[in-house]
Amino acid sequence: MTINETLARYSDWSFESAFAIYVLATVLLIARYASMRAREVQERELVTAGGGPVATTGQQPGRVATTPGKTWSEKFGGMGYSLLIVGVVLHIASMVLRGLATDRFPLGNMYEFVTMACAAAVVAGIVAMRRNTDLFVFLLVPVLVLMFLAATVLYSDAAPVVPALQSFWLPIHVTIISVGSGIFLVSGVASLLFLYRIRFPQGEEGTGPFAKLAQRLPDALTLDRLAYKTTIVAFPLFGAGVILGAIWAEAAWGRFWGWDPKETVSFITWVVYAAYLHARATSGWRDTKAAWINVAGFVAMLFNLFIINMVVSGLHSYAGLN
Repeated sequence: MTINETLARYSDWSFESAFAIYVLATVLLIARYASMRAREVQERELVTAGGGPVATTGQQPGRVATTPGKTWSEKFGGMGYSLLIVGVVLHIASMVLRGLATDRFPLGNMYEFVTMACAAAVVAGIVAMRRNTDLFVFLLVPVLVLMFLAATVLYSDAAPVVPALQSFWLPIHVTIISVGSGIFLVSGVASLLFLYRIRFPQGEEGTGPFAKLAQRLPDALTLDRLAYKTTIVAFPLFGAGVILGAIWAEAAWGRFWGWDPKETVSFITWVVYAAYLHARATSGWRDTKAAWINVAGFVAMLFNLFIINMVVSGLHSYAGLN
């Protein structure tokens, strides 16, 4: 099979451009938080000085007039969100170009798997967090870490897949698993933020920068619902991926299940997420206990992705690493 080196190079450039744009979007979203903090301090100083509440131009003397138009925090937030959209378009383009360059579905190694999972996480975040855009910065941080690892430690040149992966099951099984994993990333971030936010209840005055940051997050109930809603989408996807993988295993190896390390940890991960959904619906477990189970599921998924693929030898050792 001939590899189109030009398209492969364009794919790498698109990936690198997406990464750079995500970084810039993260900086702008962080700047939004900083400008919100600066504005709060300025308003507090004005009130302390006797200026009264901030008001628009034309109000009675003694009140401070604000500049019409958007605030800096709103401008930074708008620019960050716009860059996020551009970044995800380039991100998806990098996968399409990789597929065209290799004339196969672009999910033949860990680099391509992580690329698709991160793209799925960003798209899922755009959909699930459209009413809470402040949360994008917390999603982009793990996405950037995974993309950095994909571009360095996990990177593989565009090449044909090994014979065992030359099957129509590849785009079906691996796509479902990678998309489900990306959505689980959103859920894991939401649960971590929930555990962080619940330490500083709404209306409680914080005494340090971490408490101030928590106060700018949505309330704990909103974060908990975000984690739950994304999990109930990812859970059946991941389960379907595991089942389809078993069907593929029967066609390829003559058995549905063989307790291969990848199969075993995938099943354990699915059971942990099932336990989270059960705990989330059980009285007395809905708060921190259920959230910690969700975090445990996300850790199991990362363990399956990195440790099982890179350290443990098994029938699923197709990482594409030397």
